[in-house]
Amino acid sequence: MNTYSSAVVGCGRMGGFIDNETVGSRIVTLPFSFASGFVACDRTQLVAGCDIRQGVLSEFGKRYSLGEQHLYEDYRDLIDTERPEILGVATMPEHRAEIMIYAAEHGVKAIYAEKTMAASMTQADDVVETVERNGVVFNMGTGFRWHPGFDKIKELIDSGDFGNLRDMVMFYSNGINQHGIHALDLAMYLNNDVPAVSVQATLVDPEDAPIDGVMVKDPDVRGIVEFENGVTAHLLVAVFGDEQSIYCERGYLSSFGQRQHWILRRFMPGNDKGKGDLIPQQFPPFKETSSTLMIIEDLVQALDTGRTTRGGVRVAR
Repeated sequence: MNTYSSAVVGCGRMGGFIDNETVGSRIVTLPFSFASGFVACDRTQLVAGCDIRQGVLSEFGKRYSLGEQHLYEDYRDLIDTERPEILGVATMPEHRAEIMIYAAEHGVKAIYAEKTMAASMTQADDVVETVERNGVVFNMGTGFRWHPGFDKIKELIDSGDFGNLRDMVMFYSNGINQHGIHALDLAMYLNNDVPAVSVQATLVDPEDAPIDGVMVKDPDVRGIVEFENGVTAHLLVAVFGDEQSIYCERGYLSSFGQRQHWILRRFMPGNDKGKGDLIPQQFPPFKETSSTLMIIEDLVQALDTGRTTRGGVRVAR
């Protein structure tokens, strides 16, 4: 089987070093950073890194055993010289679109983009057009989409045993773009990426409103998303950490305590009042896995087979 050459643009926290913060974490399974994921995957080889900060770049090279000749300050030089097949883009959002567009137009076969996808919808549209025109495989780093616990919830929904999906209540914290995007992407994933038909949103703090069309702070936002099939997702700001509550016609599924606790309650008709009860049942067991590694493996499988990824550039957009 092929081994795909891989590189990272943006070698800082998520690009190369966030694993330092999450050793022993209850909520993260390593590898977590882009670079450590490329190293851990037996189908990818990390060949180069790029960062405009020389100090960060030097430490990245030391950590991942890359010689100076494979460290770049200009992403164009990296792409043109190293010709990576998979590119991880973990820069700040305002730089991501131009990097991904250049990569797609200069031979990169697959892109793993940090969330959010871009710094504006215009940029996101440009990325979609370029990626699709060049046949580039794409995933974004919204890790809940690859979490095995949420896979179990999706399996239960898709089985039909709980009736139709009705409503989702998603609690998040630390900004709509930093963590709210995980909640929104999860709502899309559990609802089979059915298109949204309406969105309502309110800033928690009006002082966080964009200034002259530019968002200067990642705000907390409360919102409601209505999907084409009648399912509704409610986005709320958490006080104690993220929670997800999923309501179906004949049952309730939930994760709380930052994915440490999982609940399954099935509706059983009939009780002393004749209305029925939600009866607790055992949540299906699952094995904790690295979402970063799963995202990379999904890209590899798409390159191998030509099939679509679990995410994709339009879902990311």
